[in-house]
Amino acid sequence: MMRLLSIFLLMFFNLFFSQNQLNLIPYPKNINVSSGEFIIPKTLLLDKNLPKEETEYFKKHLNADIKFQNVEKGAQLVYSELPKTNGKDQNDEFYSLEVSPKEIHIKSYTRQGYFRALQTLVQLFEGQESKKIPSLKITDEPKFAWRGMHLDVCRHFFSVEEVKQYIDYLAMYKLNTFHWHLTDDQGWRIEIKKYPKLTQIGSKRKESMIGAYVDNTFDGKPYGPYFYTQAQIKDVVKYAQDRYITVVPEIEMPGHALAALSAYPELACTKGPFESATKWGVFDDVFCPKEETFTFLENVLDEVMQLFPSQYIHIGGDECPKTRWKECAHCQELIKKHNLKDEHGLQSYFIQTIEKYVNSKGRKIIGWDEILEGGLAPNAAVMSWTGVNGGIEAAKSKHFAVMTPGSYCYFDHYQGDPQSEPNAFGGYTPLDKVYSYNPIPTELNAEQAKYILGVQANLWTEYILDFKHVQYMIFPRLMALSEVGWGTSDPKNYKNFENRVIQQFKILDKMKVNYARSIYNVSGKVIPSNNGVAYELSTSQNSNGIRYTTDGNDPTGNSQVYQNAISVSKPMTIKSAYFEDGQLKSAISSQQFSPSKTTGKNITLEQQPSENYSFGGAFTLVDGIIGSQKQLGKTWLGFQGKDVVAVIDLGQKTQFSEIYFNTLENKGSWIHLAKSAQVFVSDDNVNFKMVKEIGKDEIQNSKGKVKLNLGNQNSKYIKIKIENAGIIPAGNPGADSKAWLFVDEIGAN
Repeated sequence: MMRLLSIFLLMFFNLFFSQNQLNLIPYPKNINVSSGEFIIPKTLLLDKNLPKEETEYFKKHLNADIKFQNVEKGAQLVYSELPKTNGKDQNDEFYSLEVSPKEIHIKSYTRQGYFRALQTLVQLFEGQESKKIPSLKITDEPKFAWRGMHLDVCRHFFSVEEVKQYIDYLAMYKLNTFHWHLTDDQGWRIEIKKYPKLTQIGSKRKESMIGAYVDNTFDGKPYGPYFYTQAQIKDVVKYAQDRYITVVPEIEMPGHALAALSAYPELACTKGPFESATKWGVFDDVFCPKEETFTFLENVLDEVMQLFPSQYIHIGGDECPKTRWKECAHCQELIKKHNLKDEHGLQSYFIQTIEKYVNSKGRKIIGWDEILEGGLAPNAAVMSWTGVNGGIEAAKSKHFAVMTPGSYCYFDHYQGDPQSEPNAFGGYTPLDKVYSYNPIPTELNAEQAKYILGVQANLWTEYILDFKHVQYMIFPRLMALSEVGWGTSDPKNYKNFENRVIQQFKILDKMKVNYARSIYNVSGKVIPSNNGVAYELSTSQNSNGIRYTTDGNDPTGNSQVYQNAISVSKPMTIKSAYFEDGQLKSAISSQQFSPSKTTGKNITLEQQPSENYSFGGAFTLVDGIIGSQKQLGKTWLGFQGKDVVAVIDLGQKTQFSEIYFNTLENKGSWIHLAKSAQVFVSDDNVNFKMVKEIGKDEIQNSKGKVKLNLGNQNSKYIKIKIENAGIIPAGNPGADSKAWLFVDEIGAN
């Protein structure tokens, strides 16, 4: 009988904790819960032989009100180092954590594993409001070797103390790589003793762009000089090492070099003069691949490698316009001398020259996926940001890759409704999207997948002026990234993760971290319906607390309780918010609808948008929402180097006389208005007749809000072709690269 009772109790405990999972992020690989519990004491007794530095970190970073006492015997926290066995694959980050009513016992192969266990223990101590931890055993280790966060300190600078805080956030959630973006067009942030003008001149700019890019406005305030001394960098590197985090420095080349060229103009293809960029974007003046440039970069890298012991040195390699190289006699002679195909081959020559030097020092290079241009350097690793294809190409050619596609891993994108969020670069990457990411592309087989080192998120700071805003942009998305990198994320069980995130907010509150509360806001999703479209509302809280209006008034007054998706068959503005006990608990979300005869209809695209700007897919073009000119947000589809060819099925023959669509121009970000547009009609989706064609001048005159008068039409199918501007011409940012075409809302009246 007692044996049956024990089995029943064990089943009860496991069932209870499987339904009410512990508030741990990243969630451990294996957890077994048993009967009994450890009551968190007011004074925790520590075995005197615990690894000292790691234990001190634990004591310092535990926000719970606990005192500590070292004892010879009867300790409540003890540690055992596991013996390593030859021939077995033993992860340095592996740990086991056993909790019984009288003891917490951590075991690991290394002190790094012990440190990871302590992060779990901090969350157990702080996440249990009952002050009790269930008896359990955790065995845990990460799936991916590279679990990284990036920070751009060039567009906006952050102090040493703020960088250290950033590193502590990574440690909390078991990330192990800090990618420090130290040089760019807008500022050079690392002291190089051999080249003092890099920081004397290149660490400042005369002013900074403010507001949305299309505003083209500046603050008129000098920025800088801001940079880190070598002593400060050594301090930060040591600080990260103490938390088992590798700092990977990035020195940009051959592009994004204006700050360096402002100090040493002789390294360019033209005479200059140059100045650190005041705008965001991409610029034509880049490093010229001549001997003095390579000497300069080798000397810079010598000092960088003395400061950073990381295996990889990041050399950038992204967004390098070829305009100056095309016009440069030296570059053209170099192409001929080395039998290079073109300027893309010259990019490969540049990267391979740098790689040989870095390899000669016992290090390896990693770069953004443009380093694939013209052929990948023999030992280089790729950081795949423009999508997943760079990582796929690298892995298939047996090169290591870190996956960081913008559509999932760019934390400078909006994470909530752009109308209620601080100004951001663009894009839409909410928490659930980050959590849904799988770093191993389905195109890779098991052997190729071994070349995926891991995953990283990037924080570019064009629109992030201070550290509070940094906190806002990374939290809570950093939590989703950590679980993806650890390998225990489960998108099918996202709600469970979301609940754990909300519990983690209590820890962030104690730390006074300014995290985003977008998770509480009401989010909306447009879905097809019989009358066109409907607007489906949801929240992380009880949906019965959602109230809304359809007349544009705030729901704080007369409003309706949300029950079913709201039908949208006429122009309206839906405002919604979450309430508890009659009190407003979220931001007010607002969505304006302008339906037309295409709204909610079936639409197909011949070519798909870029992964980074594909939210909602083709349906975004007929969802009845007009995109904001200032915010790419979640209402635009972006196509790089591709035309938009869309076919809309109206369901039956329908009369209409006008087609309209919206497009964007933002040349600093390589976004150009369409070159032309054509409209066709058909009754069978096979035989189409062109009924309207316009050129670039008409589109330019419309300022992107294109309306086409077609005369009286009566057709079942509409086909519209919107032609991409193609290759960006000389004299524009990104010259010689493929232009972006952004399109939203193809309507008919």
